[in-house]
Amino acid sequence: MSLLCPIDFRYGRPRMKAIFDEETRLQRLLDVEAALARAEARAGVVPTDAAKGISQHATTKEVTPARVAELEKETRHDIMAVVFALTEASGAEAGRYVHFGATSNDISDTATALQLRDAIAILDEDLATLARALADLAKKHKKTVMLGRTHGQAAVPITFGLKMAVYTAEVERHRERIVEMSKRVVVGKMSGAVGTGAAFGPKALEIQAAVMADLGIGVDEATTQVVGRDRYAEFIAVLANVASSLEKFATEVRNLQRNEIGEAAEAFERKGQVGSSTMAQKENPVNAENVVSLARVVRSLVIPAYENVALWHERDLTNSASERILFPHACVLLDEMLARSIDIFRTLRVYPERMMANLEATRGQVMSESVMIALTRKGMGRQEAHRLVRDVAMKARAEGRHLRDALKADKRVRARMTEKEIDDATRPERYVGQSEAIVASVLGKIR
Repeated sequence: MSLLCPIDFRYGRPRMKAIFDEETRLQRLLDVEAALARAEARAGVVPTDAAKGISQHATTKEVTPARVAELEKETRHDIMAVVFALTEASGAEAGRYVHFGATSNDISDTATALQLRDAIAILDEDLATLARALADLAKKHKKTVMLGRTHGQAAVPITFGLKMAVYTAEVERHRERIVEMSKRVVVGKMSGAVGTGAAFGPKALEIQAAVMADLGIGVDEATTQVVGRDRYAEFIAVLANVASSLEKFATEVRNLQRNEIGEAAEAFERKGQVGSSTMAQKENPVNAENVVSLARVVRSLVIPAYENVALWHERDLTNSASERILFPHACVLLDEMLARSIDIFRTLRVYPERMMANLEATRGQVMSESVMIALTRKGMGRQEAHRLVRDVAMKARAEGRHLRDALKADKRVRARMTEKEIDDATRPERYVGQSEAIVASVLGKIR
């Protein structure tokens, strides 16, 4: 069989892909049908023996994907194909009660909730693993001083540990979002054709609650024919948000790996890995670039997810086809991105010596704020201090001098500061503020 989509043969890990494969999807549909029969038996709507029979045969070993596919060719209806196949497998007596009172989306939306529940569990585990990898770097490099950069330009010193702590905290926020949204996303329905539950009779709400309790998911308390698509839009949006953060982290690695910066780099296998088919010296940040590329795809899924919210009246079918693509692609690709991100930061090569060399290459210019603050503490007004340091810094750049030397030669500065005070104010390691305390705070809050 020829494979078309790259997630079939290039991207994605088996555990996540298995959640969305054809057989697992069918099994989830059968799980819902079986739970419905059991709930109806408890409510006295169908015979207990019928519910037992349906539950016993609601397995892909008996209701096979092949048989469902055959029936779908005849019916041109995916859920009715499942219903007919389960009816066949359950036998004449039990089969009479398969899908009793239900509409297609009672089954399909509830099955989707089961799939999303399993996918969310994997994504949360991935995020926890990534947070630990970032936290390890934050702890190891809490005192590793480097250039902070704003607008792509040298700013003031930070520590590499602080940079990693910022990322750790961001990942933890995503974990909170994933868990918090689950109560709105992992919900099913069993309320019939337009949400009234009429076909289930007076015990409709009892049956719906029992089905969802049986399956271990929440209940959409008020629906049309479908679960509210605002829930799914939120799900895809949160995944896109995670993808955007991963792109940010990966982009930083790509920038730090640039030859002219060289402060950190992805791991590179010396024995066999090839960076370029022609430039034999190349060590490219391929994992980081892959993360950035896939992030663009995951974010693109937000638009159809939001467009699926606005269905006609109690529903139409315009959401159906796109959702078959949205959920597996968003989950599989984000899982792939998280796996690659974990690998990047677990094995990241960090070069503190290059970080210090890049700091020194600025010839003290990045310490201008430190000097300005020192002058204000000596009684100079903040704006006056800013103008003075700016003048000295510009002159030092023009003359190719270190800022420290230019400051020592300036009478206005020397009237306020001693040589030792100037030396202290121009040492990067003395101007990283509360970086270490911030790292400790973030590490202390990791779940």
